[in-house]
Amino acid sequence: MKILVINAGSSSIKYQLIDMENETLLAKGQADRIGIEGGNFKQKVEGREDYKIDIFMKDHAAAVQLVLDTLTSKENGVIASLSEISAVGHRVLHGGEKFSGSVIVDEKVIAAIEECCELGPLHNPHNLTGIRACEKTMPGVPQVAVFDTGFHQTMPDYAYMYALPYEYYEKYRIRRYGFHGTSHRYVSMRVADLLGNPGAEGLKIVTCHLGNGSSIAAVKDGKCYDTTMGLTPLEGIMMGTRCGSIDPAIVPLLMKKENLTPDQIDTIMNKKSGMLGVTQKTSDNRDIEEAAKNGDKRAQLVEAMVVHQLTKYIGSYAAAMGGVDAITFAGGIGENNPHYRSRVAKNLEFMGVKIDEEKNAKAMRGAAEVDISTPDSKVRVFVIPTNEELMIAKDTEELVKAL
Repeated sequence: MKILVINAGSSSIKYQLIDMENETLLAKGQADRIGIEGGNFKQKVEGREDYKIDIFMKDHAAAVQLVLDTLTSKENGVIASLSEISAVGHRVLHGGEKFSGSVIVDEKVIAAIEECCELGPLHNPHNLTGIRACEKTMPGVPQVAVFDTGFHQTMPDYAYMYALPYEYYEKYRIRRYGFHGTSHRYVSMRVADLLGNPGAEGLKIVTCHLGNGSSIAAVKDGKCYDTTMGLTPLEGIMMGTRCGSIDPAIVPLLMKKENLTPDQIDTIMNKKSGMLGVTQKTSDNRDIEEAAKNGDKRAQLVEAMVVHQLTKYIGSYAAAMGGVDAITFAGGIGENNPHYRSRVAKNLEFMGVKIDEEKNAKAMRGAAEVDISTPDSKVRVFVIPTNEELMIAKDTEELVKAL
């Protein structure tokens, strides 16, 4: 079975085509600047030169059609015809309380995703656009929605509730939902396998998904127990352009001082804060790491803040679960920054965490999964390249086979 995985954004579509018989990635690519002049498209196939073109795509349906045309073309394709694609798996940001797992898309599911647009206004509408585009260009092919929030629906109420008047939960479902669930689920499953406990029974794992967007999760017995992101992906650890958790009183204070509207303060917290806000230069951690090495004080401050927050969240989750068996790092920063991993491990030595610095230095994105802890470490520390697309494809395959 071949599964097409789609991740639709406001003006882009990322995709992968995976052969589930042996979980082989056949092709991956991206359509950028959809509906905007200067659009471009690229596809990567192992062993071939990348295919790149500049092309105007009027809407997401046109972009999906371009993806399908490229996958089946004689020059750049990897399949003979569209009939080889058995199903499409879609990443959907927010499923609210409606979905605790992945589902086959039908009209009721689409309506439920639309209802969650208020909770995920930056993502859900575009995820829906991707679903509708595939329905238009691939009629009759099963579509599956895989929710970022789904994995976190096992949190107990005392972990997901906010101490606001309960009526706001009843009226608006204001609570912690969590995100990056597909990544946290994949990584925690891989750690359980590597520890020889595929059922994860009795295991206590802290998973750190660190990138331009970052979140941390406490995973107990293979299920999410708590996570840092909340009602939206803004809460938790500081990120590329997002402030993470702050004193809520800062919001009305700044609105009064700066005469800001709700939309303006939202933009500041989501797009002008975090690493970008502190450095006033960049949200790219690679630039920050280089600047810190060269003595830039703001860059060094960002690194110290990230390390402090990672230490704090990992330690608190270990306490909440009554211990921790493994800590794992994933995502662009988690996989590529041995500096952060080393400093965090040093801060956690009191918990018995010890890492092999040589192994840590070599563990980078694209490399194999690696246990970077020393033999005498009381807590295993892993670097696991996340694979959300494969997780989406697995869910899609399972649901379609059950039809």
